[in-house]
Amino acid sequence: MTDPGSPLAAIERLPLAVAMRHDLWLYPIIEIVHITGFVTLVGSIIVLDLRLLGLSQALPVRALAHHVLPWSVGALLLIVPTGLLMFIAHAGDMIGNTAFITKMTLLCCAAINAAVFHAGVFRSAAAWDSSVAVPAAARLHALISLLIWVGVLACGRLLAYV
Repeated sequence: MTDPGSPLAAIERLPLAVAMRHDLWLYPIIEIVHITGFVTLVGSIIVLDLRLLGLSQALPVRALAHHVLPWSVGALLLIVPTGLLMFIAHAGDMIGNTAFITKMTLLCCAAINAAVFHAGVFRSAAAWDSSVAVPAAARLHALISLLIWVGVLACGRLLAYV
């Protein structure tokens, strides 16, 4: 139970948070948009990660990234606001939920992994773009990414049960 005087309780009293809890269709619609965005984001990331790990070697890495990264950005534009809407509806419950905390931590790890990848090894992708030999560092980033996103998926699903 959220302390009525806490900032989380104040968030839960916002008109939009109340509507998210009490309107029959609002929360499910927001959740569907969130899941659709999440599937789009993770799908585009998995395709690139699998290419880096050696699948579909005929596809140039930079060309594939050029096609999937805009989908990732678009998906984030769906995921972030819908995730915030779902959070404000149950802020007190979420902040103490181990699955939620783990999911947020993993999302931060995913962002750091992606930033390090794009600022580092991906900058030299022209040298290994179409070759079979993707550098070990790029493969490691891809493997870490896949593991993180499986964890994010699991935690997102577990939110309703823990």
